[in-house]
Amino acid sequence: MAPTVLHLRSETKPLEHRSALTPTTTAALIKAGYVVNVERSPERIFDDSEFEAIGATLVPEGSWEEVPKEHIIVGLKELEEKEFPLKHVHVQFAHCYKHQAGWENVLARFPRGGGTLLDLEFLVDERGRRVAAFGFHAGFAGAALALEVWAHQLTHPPSSPFPGVASYPNEDALITNVKKALATGTAAAGRSPRVIVIGALGRCGSGAVDALRKAGVPEENILKWDMAETAKGGPFKEITDSDIFVNCIYLASKIPNFVNLDSLQVPDRKLSVVCDVSADTTSPFTPVPIYTVATTFDKPTVPVEGLSSGPALSVISIDHLPSLLPREASEAFSHDLLPSLLTLNDWQNSPVWARAKKLFDEKVATLPASALEK
Repeated sequence: MAPTVLHLRSETKPLEHRSALTPTTTAALIKAGYVVNVERSPERIFDDSEFEAIGATLVPEGSWEEVPKEHIIVGLKELEEKEFPLKHVHVQFAHCYKHQAGWENVLARFPRGGGTLLDLEFLVDERGRRVAAFGFHAGFAGAALALEVWAHQLTHPPSSPFPGVASYPNEDALITNVKKALATGTAAAGRSPRVIVIGALGRCGSGAVDALRKAGVPEENILKWDMAETAKGGPFKEITDSDIFVNCIYLASKIPNFVNLDSLQVPDRKLSVVCDVSADTTSPFTPVPIYTVATTFDKPTVPVEGLSSGPALSVISIDHLPSLLPREASEAFSHDLLPSLLTLNDWQNSPVWARAKKLFDEKVATLPASALEK
């Protein structure tokens, strides 16, 4: 029987430096009998030579479109928005299962071409827990950026937007930068910021709390909320009483909003920074419906419009925050994903991939006929 071929595509999302496969996990797959073809990439945090050195075959960037149907395409973020049907099995984050803007067009490409989406966001074990996620590093990076934005607000005029950011080589470099910013902001404010993290017990929230601690925010200034604290239903005044709100909650159904435009219209509001790590900007389930624009590394914040009192309020809603620490985030994610990757040679009979395929079929069944006729 011919070996299973995995094709690691180059990411096309701007400033996306992470990778679903690393040289370490690629070596493990090759040792297990897989053939791994790796597209050359100008953006990936790992050099092409690192993959070549462990036995992967380097292929041209973007060549996945033309490879045999039997090859499994492995990626990270969503594909470019194009119209041609998809014939392969794709392993990636597609961001189309929660009725995000344009979800029908994204999803319909798979059944139109006879392809299959195995969405990494919904790859779960028998208990329903995700087998691999970037949550920890998303929360870590989001909280770190939120501290920098808070300090920037205190040391620059409102007309000066927070500047663009770039990936860091490692966590130490990021924390060194954040500590400097926090010291400047604390001196300007005469106090440390008060930060509320909702979802503090999960992967994402744990990362946010870890970043706040490592940056030097006093423990008593970190409000760690989870399901027990939010059970009564929002909006919550504790959010507007804080300087920074980090939302680490992932939702697949609607709950009362944590904050909304009405709850922000209070004269004693201190809140000036929101980091919505989930970044479900267009999702109807968002508990933070105070903005409509996804932000980017080159423009990290968007202002909340229509506020009649209190300080200016900036929102961070970058949907690939872990790219701020791409090497460490990729290594951790790919390590957790590896046991599942090792079953891709018989993915239809692997429980974890079979669950992903079942969900794909269910979502495809909800597509309007017009999306399938293009």
